[in-house]
Amino acid sequence: MGRILLLEDDANLNETVTEFLEENGHDVVSVYDGYEAQEKLYESKYDLLLFDVNTPGINGFELLKEARENEVVAPAIFITSLDSVEDLEKGFASGCDDYIRKPFALKELQIRVDTLIKRGFYHESKELIDIAQNIAYDIKNNELVIDGQAVSLGHKESKLLKLFMKNEGEVIVHERIYEHLWDYDEEPSDTALRTYIKNLRKIIGKERIVSIKKQGYKFITEK
Repeated sequence: MGRILLLEDDANLNETVTEFLEENGHDVVSVYDGYEAQEKLYESKYDLLLFDVNTPGINGFELLKEARENEVVAPAIFITSLDSVEDLEKGFASGCDDYIRKPFALKELQIRVDTLIKRGFYHESKELIDIAQNIAYDIKNNELVIDGQAVSLGHKESKLLKLFMKNEGEVIVHERIYEHLWDYDEEPSDTALRTYIKNLRKIIGKERIVSIKKQGYKFITEK
């Protein structure tokens, strides 16, 4: 469902969380200290950051604060045994989106992770993201804007467009799209997906969504 950077210095917990998230369809890059996390953070794009706080090298608070200053927009969850109101305040001030205290149930972690990954945009410094010369997406109002006018999208088309925009230029495989678009109690449909793709292409242009044979789709904006 998403690419996750996990920073956790407890080897057993790191392994447990990594295996659990991978079993639930996520791609996890796991590290054990703040310096290694800092290095990995800028090597790739992530859908979620999952940071312990008290880690060797750079602690989680400092790492995330620096990341936000460098325009890293991926949502972040702190996993920590710190439980004071002051620590909670410091965590959110550094730029996190959620906070889960140890010990925690893996199912609770899964719910929090999946919820953040499926939402819209986070920590963007601008309200409009350009798609083409006359097309942009309004983050604040969750609207597609064409020639200055808001254009209505269906619920699934809107979720699909957000997924594409957050992963612009990358091949998004069919399985990842299914997991993002359909909830747990819904049955994914390849026919329905093709319909949503067709609907989006009519609005933003066929050239924006490229089919990659037997793999998935790639979203391309006009530079």
